[in-house]
Amino acid sequence: MKPTRSELVRVFGRIGLLSFGGPAAQISLMHQELVEKRPWLDEQTYLRALSLCMLLPGPEAMQLAIYAGWRLRGVTGGLIAGALFVLPGAFIIAALVGLYAAFGNLPLVQAGFLGVKATVIVIVLQALRNLSRKALTDMQHKAIAGLGFLAIFALNLPFPLIILVAAIWGFVTFQGQPQTSDIPQAPKVTGMIRTGALWLMLWLGPLLALNLSGQKLLSDLGWFFARLAVVTFGGAYAVLAYMTQTVVDKHQWISTDQMIDALGLAETTPGPLILVTQFVAMLTGQISGGATLAIAAGMVALWATFVPCFLWIFLAAPYLDQLAARPRLSAALHGITAAVVGVILNLSVWFGLNVLFAEVPNQSWGPVALPWPELTSLDLRALILTVIAGLLIFKFKFGMATTLTVVAAIGMGFHFL
Repeated sequence: MKPTRSELVRVFGRIGLLSFGGPAAQISLMHQELVEKRPWLDEQTYLRALSLCMLLPGPEAMQLAIYAGWRLRGVTGGLIAGALFVLPGAFIIAALVGLYAAFGNLPLVQAGFLGVKATVIVIVLQALRNLSRKALTDMQHKAIAGLGFLAIFALNLPFPLIILVAAIWGFVTFQGQPQTSDIPQAPKVTGMIRTGALWLMLWLGPLLALNLSGQKLLSDLGWFFARLAVVTFGGAYAVLAYMTQTVVDKHQWISTDQMIDALGLAETTPGPLILVTQFVAMLTGQISGGATLAIAAGMVALWATFVPCFLWIFLAAPYLDQLAARPRLSAALHGITAAVVGVILNLSVWFGLNVLFAEVPNQSWGPVALPWPELTSLDLRALILTVIAGLLIFKFKFGMATTLTVVAAIGMGFHFL
């Protein structure tokens, strides 16, 4: 039974407003709304769509929403579902940037943010634990995860290169039947070419216009986040290290502390966690030119980050049945997922060191460069808050939003002590 457009708006509006907790929670919420509560999608279609979205770059939960909308009401349904999945969080992020810019330097607010940062350490560790249980099923994939961690942590190799090597390794070393069933007939190539050309023009046309208009900062932000949209395998956690390399180390648009705050605040909003790109862009614009430039930068980041989600789905969705019949692609995905575990481990270490220690200089030995914290710069408040967050999440099973609120409040309490 296909829903009406008004039903689609109502259900995906609800999903967009309630989609806290990252992709795992969002995927579960959509399963409840679209498979369990309503006979809109069957179990097999939902799982095949999820596998496809995990193979594509970008936020898999948003792409799953776009696919579901496309399956139910065509391109119009995909546009409705995708827009409603991201817009509630985008409006909240915009408000948070304004509050952060106005009050982020107050001692009381900074004490609260310390609690947010400490909780983020535990949240990332939780994501690492959950993903490793599913991805590292044998010694080969554990080795890929370990090498991925060393490549980015010790050698500072770019994230896209690590992902590419892992995918090729998984594809080449696959052992099994070349296909599980008869491959269905492919859609017409001409239609796919028209779809690709249209969405590429919609995606990259405004960025080219920014180049021609001389808006250097907006252009740089747009092209960076457009590149990021192509390499965001494994979600926001996995790509954060690559983002940090560029926005903190290379361009120095924001500081490391501001980057951690950005992720922590993005955790508190509904929608895809990759909305952290909007926060980073708006904060960069605010620092460089005030509120007007911040709004423009946020719009550029949203466009560059999320328009390609529609491009990937509208191109790939008609081929879903064909992709499902090719296990080598699943093997390549498994290799990517194993590498992502190593990258998330790197992120966990990076977060922990920068939150717990005030000074984390790099020590270099030839091509190897490791962060080496000054033990005397340990922040005992941050350590206590991290332990509290760990107990709330792992022992008492508190939700993410509740833990963030409680630990931030305790951090503000430390300010008065």
